[in-house]
Amino acid sequence: MNLRAFHDVIFLRSREEHSACPWPPSFWQKRERPRLSPLMLRILAVNVMALAILVGSLLYLGRYQDRLIATELDGLMMQARMSASAVAEGAVVLDRDERNILSPLLARLMIRRLVEASETRTRLYDTDDTLLADSQILLDPAGKVQAKQLPASTGLWLGDRAMGLFDLMDRIAAKSDYPVYPEDSIQRGNQYDVVKKAMEGEVAPQVWRMPQGGLLLSVAAPVQRYRQILGTVILTRPDTKINAAIQEVRLDILKIFGVTLLITVLLSIYLARAIARPLKLLAKAAESVRRGQTQMVGLSGTARLLNHNAIPDFSYRRDEIGDLSTSLREMTSALAQRISAIENFAADVAHEIKNPLTSLRSAVETAEKVRDPERQKMLMQVIRDDVDRLDRLITDISRASRLDAELTRDEAAVVDIEQMLSTLVGFYSLDKTGGEKTAAVVLNPKPSNELRISGVEARLVQVMQNLIANALSFAPPQSQVVVKAQAVKGGMIDLIVEDEGGGIPPNKLEAIFDRFYSERPKAEKFGTHSGLGLSISKQIIEAHHGRIWAENRQDDAGHVIGARFTVRLPAQSED
Repeated sequence: MNLRAFHDVIFLRSREEHSACPWPPSFWQKRERPRLSPLMLRILAVNVMALAILVGSLLYLGRYQDRLIATELDGLMMQARMSASAVAEGAVVLDRDERNILSPLLARLMIRRLVEASETRTRLYDTDDTLLADSQILLDPAGKVQAKQLPASTGLWLGDRAMGLFDLMDRIAAKSDYPVYPEDSIQRGNQYDVVKKAMEGEVAPQVWRMPQGGLLLSVAAPVQRYRQILGTVILTRPDTKINAAIQEVRLDILKIFGVTLLITVLLSIYLARAIARPLKLLAKAAESVRRGQTQMVGLSGTARLLNHNAIPDFSYRRDEIGDLSTSLREMTSALAQRISAIENFAADVAHEIKNPLTSLRSAVETAEKVRDPERQKMLMQVIRDDVDRLDRLITDISRASRLDAELTRDEAAVVDIEQMLSTLVGFYSLDKTGGEKTAAVVLNPKPSNELRISGVEARLVQVMQNLIANALSFAPPQSQVVVKAQAVKGGMIDLIVEDEGGGIPPNKLEAIFDRFYSERPKAEKFGTHSGLGLSISKQIIEAHHGRIWAENRQDDAGHVIGARFTVRLPAQSED
């Protein structure tokens, strides 16, 4: 099996799995995004809605209207008293019986002058509730003409529509406790409660609700002459000034609202672009990675995305989008490294499997041609050794390939270093299978019982077993393999395994942790190790956020007296 054939098998399986995917083809197609960002619409809706509710509540101005009504009624009451006093002084005559009565002619002339060029309507009733004078009816040679104040126009179609909208708002939100104004063609004083109260000598105010909308303010005052009530003056005034004041305030609010709305929209667009645009770029880049439209090139052992479809870097923002960008970039980089690692692993596996297969093929072909029983027996032993080597190699490869997934599933716990190492060393001291031909494993000095780390104890034991077994294979008989544990600076803990063997070639101190690298004693039978032990140990330690390295032990003269393997792991925090 060559490297190309091995890759073909892997990628064929990948295509088969992809073709068997239960998702529809539309899932893999590029999703069309709307031109206007939904996120921008949501931001605009929230900001503008909050502003509109605030402005709507301000435009209602209910309490402000009540204060204006009270002020207008106070002024109207004063005017009603003055009008009643003026009528009592200038429109009262004596009848045949020498009694004081109101003169309709004088009353009309006086009332007309009192309310001239005013929107206040003044009416005069006698004690029989008969209408004597009405300022809304002007006498001229042509007869009686009714005068009504017309509403002012803004001169602009949009302004008139806005005023109409405000009037509609007022009608909807108008108070319903005001009585409806009861005016008809035959006007009698007893139709109005305020007139009845005025006939009793009381100045009575009243607010009416007009059928066509709006309010009518009224005040009735008695016309008295020497404490004799001769009639009643009732003044009515529409809420024109009140509405004008409210409309003026509303227009000022609308001007402020317009400026505020413009600023809000601009800020919302800026905020939406500051959020939506980076997210859209990140989504587009992530989709490009998913669709395989990026180029991965290895630099210094790591794979990077180099073209314009790479994940954008927003880490300078120092916010959640920056964190998302950093996470996506790190995830993509890790994915690229994992793809590169898988390719390298596949190449290494193909190479390592090819060696015993080549040896096995050569032995089989030779065995067919050899007739010597001794040589055939020797070749059969070679075949058995190659088969065992393949079996061991495939088993170790299977374990190594599952290691990442198993490390992800394993739950970390607090590991007592002293207890773990004491149990492990005790196991080796009870194992007498090697007799005097093997070195002794000792724990010296005994670690402190305060040394603890967070990790998967079974995996850490596996690492220490690999290191101790490796040291035993190189240590001379009746020597010692020393196991140590100690705290170091930076909140770290070192686990150390030392032997008294021949050491490690200086140029191989890092290579021994590569996959399938095997540096065995000369006396050891070839092919008994797959070369994955130290590589697996390094993978486990790095998953625990630690590091592992090897170095040679030297005496005072600089001679190598053994090897030392150090595992450095972060200590368990006191929190």
